[in-house]
Amino acid sequence: MALLRKINRLLLVLLVLMLCLLLHGTLFRGPSQRRPSGHWKNLGGAAPEQVARQPEADDVIPIVICASEERVGATMATINSVRSNTDHPVFFYIVTLRDAVTLTRRYIEETQLKGIKYKILEFNPMVLKGKVKPDSSRPDLLHPLNFVRFYLPLLQINHKRVIYLDDDVIVQGDIRRLFGVKLKPEHAAAFATDCDLPSTHEMVRSVGMQTTYMGFLDYRKQEVKDLGINPNDCSFNPGVFVADLSKWKKQKITKQLEKWMEGNFRLNIYSSAMAGGVATPPMLIVFHGKYTMLDPLWHVRHLGWSPDVHYPESFLQEAHLLHWNGPFKPWRYPAVHVDRWEKWFIPDPSGEFSLIRPETDY
Repeated sequence: MALLRKINRLLLVLLVLMLCLLLHGTLFRGPSQRRPSGHWKNLGGAAPEQVARQPEADDVIPIVICASEERVGATMATINSVRSNTDHPVFFYIVTLRDAVTLTRRYIEETQLKGIKYKILEFNPMVLKGKVKPDSSRPDLLHPLNFVRFYLPLLQINHKRVIYLDDDVIVQGDIRRLFGVKLKPEHAAAFATDCDLPSTHEMVRSVGMQTTYMGFLDYRKQEVKDLGINPNDCSFNPGVFVADLSKWKKQKITKQLEKWMEGNFRLNIYSSAMAGGVATPPMLIVFHGKYTMLDPLWHVRHLGWSPDVHYPESFLQEAHLLHWNGPFKPWRYPAVHVDRWEKWFIPDPSGEFSLIRPETDY
């Protein structure tokens, strides 16, 4: 019995020592590394100097852009136009899916884009489960990367403000001017409205495009009526915007957007058959009356809505940014103003992405 008591005492002493060590480790442990979000995987760039550190907030202009496997050449054209028209340092956060990671990195490292500063982030489409339903009318609008703009704070980048760009835009001006837009104190983002550029109105009418909320929301649904939004209010295009990530987080913008995605999944409040698919309506709802207006020349859009309607060349020269939103993309045929897009196109070193033109299809 005496031996048993000694063993019990020894075990008790060892237990106390272990508790003391654990307590000491908890109190004096250094700052831990923040775990990456489950929605993203940081894949970095190819060169060590490009990913050695997270750029400081004031060092660079941070730009978020997506790169899908089937449109990676378009993304590279956008990046090329941005970096060629500014002397200010730019850092690109390129968001893609797993199947396009290698292709995206090779496109950069084996072309004239090799010197850009960038990180590749892999988006996990499972975050969209229960929020997006299949729709065959325009399946391209349901691509998982179309919803990356909803989840900007989950990128966990060290910037208070970022620019988001769709992959079908070309930047003709100095991106620093767009980045420097002054947001109103309570606003988390800045967009260009669909009614702010008189030079585009005739073209918009000629192709029957919608420029108001009526074209994006189903006002027959009670959930839409309850919003109290005038159907004649001007809409905006979320393919180009400046976001204040601290305000975005504080206002829980992502949660609000997910709420409307889930609502549409259950009740079909809008569909991809409507003007902006299923990615635009949640943005229109959440940001209604709560965004700063961009200079309209920083988002000249609708270039992809008709293969026959052209803007005056003098107007295009004044534009700081061109957007081929719509089905007629400048890397396909037919399309308009393709010369302004091709100026920035870089051939794909892998040969996966190629232009479609009337005399060739290679």
